[in-house]
Amino acid sequence: MPPTDPPLSRLTPLDALLASADNALRVLSGTGVASRPLPAAGEAPALNDDERRLSGALMRVNHVGEVCAQALYTAQALATRTPQLRRRFDQAAREETDHLAWTRQRLRELGARPSLLNPLWYAGAFGIGWLAARRGDALSLGFVVETERQVERHLDSHLDRLPAADEASRAIVRRMKDDESRHAHEAEQAGARPLPAPLRWAMRAAARVMTGTAHYL
Repeated sequence: MPPTDPPLSRLTPLDALLASADNALRVLSGTGVASRPLPAAGEAPALNDDERRLSGALMRVNHVGEVCAQALYTAQALATRTPQLRRRFDQAAREETDHLAWTRQRLRELGARPSLLNPLWYAGAFGIGWLAARRGDALSLGFVVETERQVERHLDSHLDRLPAADEASRAIVRRMKDDESRHAHEAEQAGARPLPAPLRWAMRAAARVMTGTAHYL
């Protein structure tokens, strides 16, 4: 298992801020290492050029989602005033690191590149996560639930769109979907407050812009 940094819950405020900056650099540079093995996929036929391009575009979108997840959880861990919740966000961020590394590896295998706008996606998600956490724990957890539920639906759509022959990508997406569902359930159990409908609609609209752009850029 690769070495891990101390969780934000054990650091001073200044050290936590520096650790957050270090995490941003690792996320954007693609140096994160998964603690769990890549989801297994059986032997599959080679993809043709069209299938490879489609899989590459979809996995780029999924990689962007994981860049945003790192930013969201890191910001929420940094901003919350509740040590127990900080530990929860810190653990979720570590689990999402696996997704980040898996999708990055799959992009390399497909000959595809990450989104050129990843710094923008990270900065935006960090700011949203910070603001949500400063509004209170119940709202912050509600934001997690809504985010993860939207991601689940998004991953379901990718399972429908990925080429049937691309079992390697499909195995990754299925494992990610299971983890996101668990994160949402844990947030609900921890006391999440449902978000107002206008905020949920705004989140969905923003997600459509992000995924539509990342498909190409």
